[in-house]
Amino acid sequence: MAGSKAGKVTPMMQQYHALKREAEGCLLFYRMGDFFELFFDDARQAAAILDIALTSRGEHDGQPVPMCGVPVHAAEGYLARLIKAGCRVAIAEQVETPEEARKRGGSKALVARDIVRFVTAGTLTEDALLEPRRANILAAVCEVRGKAGIAACDISTGRMEVEECAPDDIGAALARLGASELVAPEDWASAPDNAITRPRGDFGSDDGEARLKSVHGVATLDGFGQFTRAMLAAAGGLIAYLDHVGRGKLPLLLPPVAHSGSAALAMDEATRTSLEILQSQQGSRAGSLIAAIDRCVTGAGARQLADDLAAPLMDAAAIEARLSLVHWLHDDPLLRADLRDVLRSLPDIGRALGRVVAGRGSPRDLGQIRDGLAEARRLRDFLAARPDRPQLLDSILPHMGGHGHLVDLMQRALVAAPPTDCGQGGYIAAGYDAALDELRAMSGNSRRAIAAMESRYREETSVAALKIKHNGVLGYFIEVPARYADVLMQPDSGFTHRQTMAGAVRFNSVMLHEEAARIAQSGGHALAAEEAHFEELTAQVIEARQTIAAAAAALARIDVAAGQAERAADGGWCRPAITQDNCLNIEGGRHPVVEAALARSGERFVANDCILSPDDRLWLIGGPNMGGKSTFLRQNALIVLLAQAGGYVPATAATVGLVDRLFSRVGASDNLARGRSTFMVEMVETAAILAQATTRSFVILDEVGRGTSTYDGLALAWAAVEAVHGTNRSRCLFATHYHELSRLAESCDALSLHHVRAREWRGDLVLLHELAKGPADRSYGLAVAKLAGVPKDVVARAKSVLDRLEKGRAETGGLAAGLGDLPLFAAASQLQGKDADELRDHLDTLDIDALSPREALDMLYELKRLAGSTQT
Repeated sequence: MAGSKAGKVTPMMQQYHALKREAEGCLLFYRMGDFFELFFDDARQAAAILDIALTSRGEHDGQPVPMCGVPVHAAEGYLARLIKAGCRVAIAEQVETPEEARKRGGSKALVARDIVRFVTAGTLTEDALLEPRRANILAAVCEVRGKAGIAACDISTGRMEVEECAPDDIGAALARLGASELVAPEDWASAPDNAITRPRGDFGSDDGEARLKSVHGVATLDGFGQFTRAMLAAAGGLIAYLDHVGRGKLPLLLPPVAHSGSAALAMDEATRTSLEILQSQQGSRAGSLIAAIDRCVTGAGARQLADDLAAPLMDAAAIEARLSLVHWLHDDPLLRADLRDVLRSLPDIGRALGRVVAGRGSPRDLGQIRDGLAEARRLRDFLAARPDRPQLLDSILPHMGGHGHLVDLMQRALVAAPPTDCGQGGYIAAGYDAALDELRAMSGNSRRAIAAMESRYREETSVAALKIKHNGVLGYFIEVPARYADVLMQPDSGFTHRQTMAGAVRFNSVMLHEEAARIAQSGGHALAAEEAHFEELTAQVIEARQTIAAAAAALARIDVAAGQAERAADGGWCRPAITQDNCLNIEGGRHPVVEAALARSGERFVANDCILSPDDRLWLIGGPNMGGKSTFLRQNALIVLLAQAGGYVPATAATVGLVDRLFSRVGASDNLARGRSTFMVEMVETAAILAQATTRSFVILDEVGRGTSTYDGLALAWAAVEAVHGTNRSRCLFATHYHELSRLAESCDALSLHHVRAREWRGDLVLLHELAKGPADRSYGLAVAKLAGVPKDVVARAKSVLDRLEKGRAETGGLAAGLGDLPLFAAASQLQGKDADELRDHLDTLDIDALSPREALDMLYELKRLAGSTQT
């Protein structure tokens, strides 16, 4: 970078600052030769993240300019690290050659540069920047006429969906999608905190409809489904953002699918976090549900499995269709093994297609699509010949064929293993284009001619060390050691001096120059011919993008079913029965993640039953910490989720009554970013459950009320149990340490008492992890403290304090004193309303102006008496 005096800005810095303004807050990768350079604050930030040297070059306004750079050939790896760190990057490329710049503006003309692409978390297509087994979702959200619209896509495969929901449900919908990047209108007060804001004009429903029609080349969207104004507005914002980051080049977008909230089992963000479905609470895939059950052999299958788990079905017929395919493969292990071997070798044609349509495709991507489609057709023929095929398989097999012409074309056109770089050529097969073959032959003959020329020159000059070489600057040249240079320097030698090196001298000749020109001409023509063929093949693939994507989806669905069958066979899982009844009958249920962890250490998981029915729909579960209460709660929620996702479940037998909403409040932590304590988080989550759960919901609640004082906690837990039992009437597992809650069994007819078993043996606590009927006899808190390593003197002191407390509880009736006559939840609410009405009626009869001071004082005493009586 040329330096500048204080106050003087060079043309290069003017160009850089203009591009930096266009970058809109992104780091700017500024192409200079073989490097992408970063300057000023961008350089400081990138150097810290990438752990590369921060240097300076030249001056700007009298100050050294901080600078760092990354090689162009290795840029993808550096981009991946920057994106993972939360950065967005604008790529500024040279859009003309130095020769073109000199022709345009003279010898000192600056090479023109322009931002060709924005690289952001949600707009990645390159393999090096993506996780193979995880979808990369970009989402747009907005609000139209009191309704929220959400549009989401994975541009690496083109899948797009839209949905409408209430503004209060945005969090749950975004939690299901797990978007890597989110955009929203600017100046929208309800925009999610992590959203990138875009002009509000991008989110117009009419514009959204027009953009969708333009993308798919249709006059009406009726063929794709019915879309609300909120859906169209969000889709408009999404496409406008993609157009912006792609600098006018849109990626692969398949026709949008309207997602209905009622079509999937609903789960809020807290429930997904609690159940650790796609990632553990530490933020990694390890320790999550999907890590424990994923047996897919392709990245596309793993991504489809994640989608299934994120949005389990509510349609019993669709669930049974998935289960039947899993069952078919489960019962035929030889077929399953052969199928998985074939699938394992398949390329990821969905993501290869995404790169091709986005204009970032390579010959290798075309080869992957060719090989994947050819194998899909063979797999279709193999499966179509099998008897007793399930209905779901029959419905997807047709999508795996129908590409014969395209496959045949690419088999003739491409070499067996095409390269990733177009620039060097060599990817169009011999015999496909006679003219190209002739150009290659000419180039090959010329190279042989140069080899013969080298031999001839050695003989003529008697310099055995003479060599003909090539580099990118000089082209072809003759090189001899410096001690032999005089021979070639003679005026009549036929050689022209070009360059003197430290130990060698370089020359040219008329014959070499002519042969080099023929090589360059034929090679250039050959590269141009290959590039033309590449563009033709790319156009053919783009034309067939929807059917290719359908084939990729069909292969992914088969991989999911085969993987589910493999997991079921490995773990002895069962096929669940799906019913419309409000029941949950699980025999020998197990927690898939905990069971897998125990198996690695050689331990056995203790299975337990869970049988809920309309007459016994709420289980109150007591017992010691570490006894397995939380695990039991979660495992039953996960079994429901797995069943409705269409897979086998970790149990001996299972009957699952369809669940419309799944709620989990198990464990909590501070949310300091929102100013919420642990107890506040607990109450917010509990409030959401009590407000939204229905008779078809399944609720698991653990230790409600533990974050506050004992009396407050017991009161809240008591009221919550009554509300779930009497108002929500949901199927519910409620774990607690409050023994006093067992008295609710006397007044709640659909509530039953259970506990996890534990025993003390010779002063040590033995946790049995078995669930038994009846209330817990004690909490074993001190025994657990001893087991956890609390010092003996502290445990002994706690024992003396506990003895004193229990003696006082026995004398006073304990925490639950007076609760035996407490009316039920609804009756208590009515009673409080009645008491309030009595006070109000009494006040309404008063003629305040007619009261003497003495009468007013007597009236105050009377009102105080009445108020006190309503609180007893």
